[in-house]
Amino acid sequence: MLQGDARAFISSNWPGLALSLAVAMVAVWLAPRLPDLLPLPAMVIALLIGVALNPLAARPLFEPGMGLAVKRLLRIAVALLGLRIALGDIVALGPTTALIVILSMVVTVFAGFAMARAMGQETGYGALAGAATAVCGASATLATATVVPQYKGKEADIAFVVVAVNALSTLAMVFYPVLGAILGLDERNLGIMLGATIHDVAQVVGAGYAISPETGDTAVIVKLFRVFLLLPVVLVIGWYFAARTRASAGGMAGEAAAKVPVPVFAIVFLVLCVINSIALTQPALAPVYEPVRSFLVAVSQWGLLIAIAALGLGTSVRAIAALGWRHALSIVVTTLVILVVAGGMIALLL
Repeated sequence: MLQGDARAFISSNWPGLALSLAVAMVAVWLAPRLPDLLPLPAMVIALLIGVALNPLAARPLFEPGMGLAVKRLLRIAVALLGLRIALGDIVALGPTTALIVILSMVVTVFAGFAMARAMGQETGYGALAGAATAVCGASATLATATVVPQYKGKEADIAFVVVAVNALSTLAMVFYPVLGAILGLDERNLGIMLGATIHDVAQVVGAGYAISPETGDTAVIVKLFRVFLLLPVVLVIGWYFAARTRASAGGMAGEAAAKVPVPVFAIVFLVLCVINSIALTQPALAPVYEPVRSFLVAVSQWGLLIAIAALGLGTSVRAIAALGWRHALSIVVTTLVILVVAGGMIALLL
């Protein structure tokens, strides 16, 4: 019986998973071959290729596997991100830097919700935009999507946010170092600003190390602190939507519908952060631990790529084109909010 169930599971899911994997592999191959004037990370390329192939993928044959990638595989990949973080590096930032990062993130998430309301958009889009700019771009968008209730146009919103935060991160990578020099920030404080305000890790690395090793190191550690805060951000957003469901439904039936368990992937994320932090302080474990860690980090990266490829395959060009300027304005505003709040606090407190 179990073998029959396994065969049925594989036969129903492999076409969508295989198509998503193929898109991810093409994106990884293509990313380093793009011209320098058009640098795109593999994740964004996978999304764009997926959207282009939507007419092919919009068939019942592919739907189960694509759904599996966007839901289950995505959660596994996000959980494994915990292996990138060492708590000791975060503690070394100091309480003032931590305060700057946390407050700027909180204000940015609230700004996402506020802009969605002001623009007449779905509250879920506000959560996606706020989390993407507050935490870590595409990864935060995908993680937040797992706790945002389903609504019409959600897939197109996710795709739009992923593309938008990448474009804004690339602009930030070019212009924020110049802004830091105008503000007279030293190398460490400039690293804090870059790590606290640029959305994606790759662009943080590019901006920071283009200035100096000290700026790059500081920027990456601050950025990883924001990635670490993905856990509480996702939990709070999930609980917020659960509370909305309970309030709108009313009574015991509403309470039952809104009781959402703590996401298991979030707990695993935190546990892996702790394990990684302990293991990195034990040199004797390095020969065994480092290969395992490297393998699981690669699994995480590929999981995210496959998930976002599946998301793109399920999203039509028409759905994204119909979003309009209000969606773009919301992302731009949240980007400016985190820059102004973090930059202002750095100038005042450091």
